[in-house]
Amino acid sequence: MTDKFLTRREAAEYLNSKGLPIAHATLGKLASVGGGPLYCRFGRVAVYKAADLDDWAARKLGTPHASTSDAA
Repeated sequence: MTDKFLTRREAAEYLNSKGLPIAHATLGKLASVGGGPLYCRFGRVAVYKAADLDDWAARKLGTPHASTSDAA
């Protein structure tokens, strides 16, 4: 894992590369209303750590299901 900070656009690309479709605009909206991954501000720019994105994505993922009737 790297300590490199990712811009919002890079964060979305990072999540997309892991098969988790999300737009950078959605990350911006979540930063505004809550429920998104942790981020820091560097001046006016929001930056993300890959570990925080991974943690957030893991919390967002549901449990595996064998069929739609398994979903609660």
